[in-house]
Amino acid sequence: MDTRQTADRHTPVLLERCLDLLAPAVEHDGAVIVDATVGMGGHAEGVLRRFGTARVVGIDRDRQAVALATERLAGFGDRFTAVHATYDRIADVLADLGLDAVDAVLMDLGVSSLQLDEPERGFSYAHDAPLDMRMDPETDLTAAQVLATYDEAALAGVLRDYGEERFARRIAARVVATRGAVPLVRTGQLVDLLREAIPAASCRTGGHPAKRTFQALRIEVNGELDVLARALPLAVDQLALGGRIVVESYHSLEDRLVKRTFAAAASSSAPRGLPVEPVESAPYLRLVTHGALRADEAEVAANPRSASVRVRAAERTAATPPARRPAGAS
Repeated sequence: MDTRQTADRHTPVLLERCLDLLAPAVEHDGAVIVDATVGMGGHAEGVLRRFGTARVVGIDRDRQAVALATERLAGFGDRFTAVHATYDRIADVLADLGLDAVDAVLMDLGVSSLQLDEPERGFSYAHDAPLDMRMDPETDLTAAQVLATYDEAALAGVLRDYGEERFARRIAARVVATRGAVPLVRTGQLVDLLREAIPAASCRTGGHPAKRTFQALRIEVNGELDVLARALPLAVDQLALGGRIVVESYHSLEDRLVKRTFAAAASSSAPRGLPVEPVESAPYLRLVTHGALRADEAEVAANPRSASVRVRAAERTAATPPARRPAGAS
């Protein structure tokens, strides 16, 4: 495996900004950082190079990503450990490694460069390929199966809720009408269908007509928002006091979940007006970023995939009150 090629094909988004946000929690000997979406290892490599005694646990649901990151970071020896898992299993992963708490968690959400850049995975509307979109090819559900088996109402709901697609009902109706005669099994077929279903004026002004539908199908196939909703509170619960969590989101649905989770943990859950705040209602996070950080023009020019990124960070300030611990926490 050519590790130089791996590094060349992946430019980590806002790497230095993320490292700066992590630094106060990990600039000590033996810090442990979880890269919950390790991908091809770009962010993990940055952490290992900048923080010379840190250990990184890299999690990914894609076995190919785990293999690439492992090969790329082999020179760091036992300072890097890769684990094949979805990141909502973070508590189990750390328990299996004998780790009670970590100093930081980094999440770089959404589809990875590896998945986008390999046409046969079916994530990109720029290339004709099988309608797959599985981040973990060992799972069962594919985008083709969603299009073939969901009824019109369910399909419209996926496109509306996960793609924020204005024309969800029109697209769903066209899919159902088309699949009765011709199975939709290729990305090129779907792109052609979308160009026909979406009004021409919207195609001219709203970006590529397939963008929102492809996003919606990918999220549905991989259960991305469900995994994220489970993972965020579990990740916070793994942080040592003073530990930090940094999350990079790429669309409003992800960012909204991150914002709400952080805000809830950074706020009291007690009713207003109580003379004394109950311990079980106390906040246990401090917001490090107020609002989401965005890439500047120079970063976008250097790495176009950073154009939509939103970065939020928070710091653990207290133990999670028992009444507020997430399900599945140890």
